[in-house]
Formats: sequence, structure tokens, C-alpha cells
Amino acid sequence: MKNRIALLLLVIFSSSVSAQDNMAFQAKIDNKNGDVIYIKQGNTTIKEIKADSKGVFKSTFSVKEGMYQMFDGTEYALLFLKNGFDLQVTLDAKAFDKTIKFAGKGANENNYLAQETILEQQFGYQNLLDSDEEGFQKGVEEKKKADFARLDKAGLDPLFVQEHKKGVEMNFMGLKQYYKQMSASKKLNKSVAPNFDYENHKGGKTSLESMKGKYVYIDVWATWCGPCRAEIPFLKAAEEKYHGKNIEFVSISVDVQKDYEKWRTFVTEKGLGGIQLFADKNWQSDFITAFGINSIPRFILIDPNGIVVDADAKRPSNPKLSEQLDSLLK
Repeated sequence: MKNRIALLLLVIFSSSVSAQDNMAFQAKIDNKNGDVIYIKQGNTTIKEIKADSKGVFKSTFSVKEGMYQMFDGTEYALLFLKNGFDLQVTLDAKAFDKTIKFAGKGANENNYLAQETILEQQFGYQNLLDSDEEGFQKGVEEKKKADFARLDKAGLDPLFVQEHKKGVEMNFMGLKQYYKQMSASKKLNKSVAPNFDYENHKGGKTSLESMKGKYVYIDVWATWCGPCRAEIPFLKAAEEKYHGKNIEFVSISVDVQKDYEKWRTFVTEKGLGGIQLFADKNWQSDFITAFGINSIPRFILIDPNGIVVDADAKRPSNPKLSEQLDSLLK
């Protein structure tokens, strides 16, 4: 009897340890983009989860407590994962950010991240970037203070709060770097734009030189870039509004060569318009380095004589772009 009790206790203890050494994850995705989702940390895939016969993504695996990303092949969602979590995700891939919801153990932190994604999309970053140096620095500090205050009041896991604050700090560092880059870009205005000659999705190659006589609005992007994809509906609207006007809309992908087929498929499936080009050496392409581009999306406006009007032009989602184009294309 003693041995049987000892064995029973061992089984119970082992089961307890096993549960705590793993976490359960389940995702139900309507209009899913594929049959596999990936749990990633940076460029490293931690877990690949395939949909079952009912289209549900389900797995149990071990993680080191911290921040991760869920990638469905097209969209990303930021996650906070921890062994012992039992996390259920539901969303509609056609409205990814707006519909993602979490339930189960670990839901509070992950719902906070989902809600923050929406808040970030609504924040007036363009107004901040349009500020002078003093106004920009003041705006950054005010936003960081508000972000930290909201996080501290949410009553979330202490490690999550600590790690997320680090992420917020890194985002602001990136924003400051972008502002510095944008300020440097203004010095390129009124200079002659360097030429490019890149592969066209429709076949052959297209050069900037071949578009002389027209304004050229250039979108530098990549298929993996969430903010780039968020601009697509606005870019399509601009293309439609100015169809037949003296302007070409050009999108230059800086995807790496191994993602070439992904780029071709993405352009076709999403019905992207304008002139779709693939940069010859991604980030190291001459045109990209000439403009000092190290973050995307990046937009450039060039006049009919090949002179740079705006080396860091407004995004399609910014109403000020329409104002500028309306004044140029009278």
C-alpha cells in the first residue's frame, strides 16, 4: 500500500510539473490566410502549428516567459506567453487587429496588447513627426508617460509590465531615429533623384528615367511589414482618385530574394495596382541607400524633371498628401 501511495504521488507530481513546463495554445481563425501559424520570437520560429480537420490551430509547447509574435503568413499579433497559460485566440483574418480576442489563462495581458495595437493605430504619429525638434521631444515624453501610466494601472503580470515597458522604450528609440532620418531626408529635397531600373511584376524592367514627364509617388515597402500593409487601402484609393492624371504610383519591394515568390503572390492576391517593382539588392539597392532608407514604409515624391519634391513624403493615409497632390496636379 505504501508503495502504491508513493507511486500515485509521483504520478500526480509528474503531471503537475508537466503542466507547468508547458502551455496550451488554441486559435480559431475565420477567413484564415493559411493552414499554418507560427509562434515567433524575433526571426526565430518557436512553434509551427498546423490547422486540424476542423480548421483549429491547437498545440501544447514549452516557452520561456516573455514576448512573442503570432504570424499567420500575412499578419502579426504580439503575444505574451508563459508556461502554465491556457490561451485561446479567436479572430477574423479579414479584420485581423480589430477582431482578435483572447480567453483563458493569460488572456488579460494579451488582450491588453491587442487593445494597445488599436490605440497605436489611432495615435497621431504624423502630427508628432511634423513637429519641430522641441515639439517632437515634448510629444514623445508625454506619450511615453501616458503609456506607462496606463500600463501601471492595468493590474497585469509584473514581468509582462517590465518587458512591455522595455518594448515601449525601444519603440520610442526607433521613433526618434526615424525623426532624425526624416530631418536628414529634407536635405535631399530639390536634388536630382538617382535612377533605378528594377524588375516589374508585369514583366521586364522599369526605370525612373522612363517616367520623366510625370510626377512619381514611390512607396518603399515589404510583404512582411505590417505598417506597409496598413497603407495599401489608402494607396489604392489615391491611385483611383488620380487615375488619368500626370502621376505614376510606384511600389518598390525591399523583400529579400528568398521571398521573391511571396512578393509575386502577394501582389497578385491583394490586387495591388500601380507599378509594382522588386529592388535588385533589397535594402542595399542603390536607390534605397541613396535616400538613407532603414525603416519602412517610406514614401518619396519626384517631379516630372526627376527632381525630388519630398524625400519623406506623406503617407497615403495622411489627408495632407491629397492636398499636396491636388496642388501639383491642377
